[in-house]
Formats: sequence, structure tokens, C-alpha cells
Amino acid sequence: MSAISTKSSVSATNTAPNTAKIGEKASHLLSDFTTDPRVVVISAIAVFVSAAGVLAGAGLLQLIKLATNIAYFGQFSFADLKLQDSPLGLWTVLVPVAGSLIIGLMARFGSEKIRGHGIPEAIEAILLGRSRLDPKVAILKPLSSAVSIGTGGPFGAEGPIIMTGGAIGSLIAQMLPVSDNERKTLLVAGAAAGMTTVFGTPIAAIMLAVELLLFEWTPRSFIPVTVAAVVAAVGRTFLHMPAPLFPFTGGVDISVLQLGAWMLIGILSGLLSGVLTQLVYGCEDIFLKLPIHWMWWPLIGGLVVGLGGLIEPQALGVGYDNLASMLQGDVVLKAALLLLVVKAVIWSVALGSGTSGGVLAPLLIMGGAMGTALSGYLPEASPGFWALLAMAATMGGTMRSPLTATFFAVELTGNTHVLLPLIAACGTAHGVTVLLMRRSILTEKVARRGHHLVREYRVDPFALTRVRDVMTKAVETVADTMTLHGAAAFLTNPKTGHPSFPVVDANHHVLGVIDPPSVLRWRRAGKHRTATLKQLLAGSKITVAYPDEYLDRLADRLMQVNVSHLPVISREDQRLVGYIGWKDLMRVRARLQAEETQKTAFFGAR
Repeated sequence: MSAISTKSSVSATNTAPNTAKIGEKASHLLSDFTTDPRVVVISAIAVFVSAAGVLAGAGLLQLIKLATNIAYFGQFSFADLKLQDSPLGLWTVLVPVAGSLIIGLMARFGSEKIRGHGIPEAIEAILLGRSRLDPKVAILKPLSSAVSIGTGGPFGAEGPIIMTGGAIGSLIAQMLPVSDNERKTLLVAGAAAGMTTVFGTPIAAIMLAVELLLFEWTPRSFIPVTVAAVVAAVGRTFLHMPAPLFPFTGGVDISVLQLGAWMLIGILSGLLSGVLTQLVYGCEDIFLKLPIHWMWWPLIGGLVVGLGGLIEPQALGVGYDNLASMLQGDVVLKAALLLLVVKAVIWSVALGSGTSGGVLAPLLIMGGAMGTALSGYLPEASPGFWALLAMAATMGGTMRSPLTATFFAVELTGNTHVLLPLIAACGTAHGVTVLLMRRSILTEKVARRGHHLVREYRVDPFALTRVRDVMTKAVETVADTMTLHGAAAFLTNPKTGHPSFPVVDANHHVLGVIDPPSVLRWRRAGKHRTATLKQLLAGSKITVAYPDEYLDRLADRLMQVNVSHLPVISREDQRLVGYIGWKDLMRVRARLQAEETQKTAFFGAR
């Protein structure tokens, strides 16, 4: 231990408030969760965030229709016109190019954060930006996405609305006195409300928050996000938005053969997820090597989209009609394969070029196309069943959010009877992608910006370990009768093995802690060299730990009072029973590593 850290330890020891009773009181307040009534306030704010998210989501859908009608039909209309009915003919190839040019200009002179599909930017803001999003994002993201999708971009509206809803939640939170965690919760509440508005999937929106955005699962965040999703689900009914979006009443008989087929779909969807992820970032790598400003990259992507639209017009736009057709079993093998290939190419190139759009709907379409193509070779099931399974599994594998994908498919179709096949396929796809890829399509972009993140949530080992499990029990102490001169000689002796020592009286009660800086301070204060430690420590307030305390509370106390070591005393007689410091806390980390690596057979081992 350095002299500097020792100095801060002693200074805090002599000036910190007495936490003996505080520690004892805290031990009786342990509970499953640390959430307090403040969650009610944040939940109330989430209602307003959700209402704003509903309006933003509904507005985005209307903007997409308006942009589509202007670009392909020359009409200022919100009618639901189809791209395939455009009178432009071959000139339609230039529509995505024009839209991409507009997006490049918006990103260059507006906000670069509108590039891409939005979810990585939301993750980055949560983890690194104190959940603060620029007001420009709330305005430019839906506008750019409407232009992108309306001019034929092969994207979905979910990524942009998640980013837009998150920006609304963040902006509202920035106007209020809230903590960073509360601001994060409101940002995610806005994102969940936006997703619920577009797709009518409140449960999936909540699961997306848990699996991807919150980076925790606690009541303080879960409750407000749930409130926002439920309010949005109710709010969208007042706008007469349909639910479920893609009704599906089919099913399948449960058997071992069917189980094998479900898992096969999961494996193939996981492999497709890997291919699609590599395609997107492979295209991005190619664009990075171009000797032109990134503002012009979407132009190239738009040209590829336009050419792809000539080959397969169904690959353009959000493609919700494709989803409905595949679930009804109306798509034949050749059409499904053509849609899969063209959609994968134009989506990967466009997304890699940095244009604005979402990934969720394209993943559903490409996964559904694969399932449709395979349905003739799989066991008998209702028309559209294998397409549905592959849709969800591809989404779950690519986003590495299997629960989100499972509930998303159930809520989109209104069919709970396919829940078992869905979780089997999504779980299998998740396993394939976790084993084959280090990053998902959502986190790879964050990693490429130099930020490592882990999406594994575990119980804090400090919350499971008590002080007595790691403390030093054979404590070297100093008697309270030692003089200041003797203490100085003792601490400066090369044979002294530690920088700080508890001072105890004849009954082994702790009077304080000494180290070289405390001796130096007393000498500078003019204390006589013959003064005893008992006299020098008289009236000082000490901070202690108890053997039955959990380390999470102890670690907080060490940080609060800025010390590196604490004496551990018995609750019954207040006698010294141990000594604990940061080094002892690190033993928990070593034990955790041992639990991960050491393999033991308790039965049958020789």
C-alpha cells in the first residue's frame, strides 16, 4: 500500500462519523430489492413519456406513407399506396438514390447519430453518455427514416422509433432533477413505448428493454418501463391501430420429430444470423475504404437498393405485406428464395453505407423467406408455421434477444399456441450465434467505436458474501499503551509487514487505526512523543465492520468514508475479531473465477 493511500485511510478514520449503529441498523434492512418509493414518481413520469412516444410512433408511420406517396406517385397523400404500383417504371431505380442523398446531407449537417438503425446509438447513450440524447435526434431520426423507407429503403420502422422514443424520454428526463439511472429508465421507457406503438407488442418491448437496453433487471427500471409499454398499448387503440398486426391461427402437433425440426430451424436461423451480420459489417468495411466523404456513401447504397428493386420490387420498403403473405402460406419457393437473396444484399449494402433504418422487420422478412423455402422439406404443419418460426429465430439469433423474439412473434400473430416451438427455435438460434460470433449486429457497432460491453447479468457476488468469509482473522494489533515515539519506531521498522494497524485496549476493544501519516500528523500538531495512543485517539470516531455484513454494503462504506481497511468487531461484545480491506474483497473475484473454471464431480469421482 502506498503512503498516499494510507494517508487518506487514516484521515478518514479519525474524521468519519461513527457507523457502528448505522451498520447494525442496515443489517436489519436487507431485502430482495433496493427499490424505494421513488419508483412511483418515475413511473408517473413514464406515463407522459409513453404518451409522447405513441404520438411519435404514429407520426412516423404517417411520415413513411407521405414520403412513399411523394417519391413514387408524386402525391401529397397519406393513403396506403404500394411501391409496386408506381407509374415511374425504370425511373424507380433513382428514387432510393435521391432519398439517400437527402439522408447523407441530413447526417452531415444535422446530426451524425441518425445514421444506422438507431439501437446501437441508444445503447451507447445509455452506457457512455449518461442517457443524454441530443434534441436534434428526436427530430431528425424519424424524418430521415421516413425519407429512407419512403424512398424504397429495405428497412423497418422499429429501430428509428426506438431511437426517437428514447430521445423523447431522455429529453423529458433532462428537464427534471433525476439521477443518471432514472434518466436511463425514462429513455428506455420511451423506446419501449415507441416499439409498442408501431407493432402492438408491449411484452416484447419490455423484454427488449430487459435483454438489450437496461443492462439490469431491477424493479426501479422494470416497473416504469412496464408502465410505459402498457400505456402505449392502450394509447394506440385510441388511434385505431390494428392488433395483432399479422393474425395467425395455425399450429403444429407436438412430437419428437417436430422438436427436431424446431431445433433445425433454430440452427439454420442462427447460421443465417451470422451471415447477415457479416454481410452488414463487411459492406461497412468496404465503404470505410472508399476515398470519399461518408456523406456520399448512402448514394451508393441507394443505387444498389434501386437496382435490387428492379429485380424484386417486394424487397423494397418495410415489406409488411411480405410478412402477411408468408404467414398465410401464399409465397412459393422461387419467390421466397429471390426475396431472401435480394433483400439480404440491398439491406446489407444500404445499412453498411450508413443510411437510416431499422433491422427488425428486414430480419423477420429474410428469416420468413428462409422458413418458407424450407417448409416443403420439413414435417407437416399449418401453412406459414415454418415461416413464423424462422422469422422469430432469425430475429432472436441476430439480435441475441431470444425472449424478445419469442414474445414478439406471439404478439404479432396473437397466437399463444406456438409459444413452445418459438422458444425452442429462438433458444437454439441464440445458442448458435453466441458460440459462433463474439458480437451481435447491435453491439458490433459499439465495439467498433472502442467500447466493450457485456450482456450477461448475474447476481453481484458481493451481495452473497459476508465479511467473515474473506476477512483476515489473525489480526496484528497495537496496544493503546504504546507511545507516539514507539509507534513511529514501530511503523518505520523495515520488519513491520503492514502499513496500518488497529489499536486495541486491554479488553480488545478497538480505539482506532494508526499508520505513518497519522503519526506524522500528530508530530506536526505538537503532540508529545511520550503521549500514548489511547490519549491521542481519545474522542476520535471510528468506522467498523461486522462479521455478518455483506460485502456490497461494506464496499459502499469504504468508498463513502474513503478508507482502505476497516476493523471487524463482534456485535455481541464489540471486541476485535478481524481486519478487512480492498485486497480481501478481491478474494471474491478469485473465488468467482474458480467457480467458472474448476470442475468437480461429487459423485462417482475417484
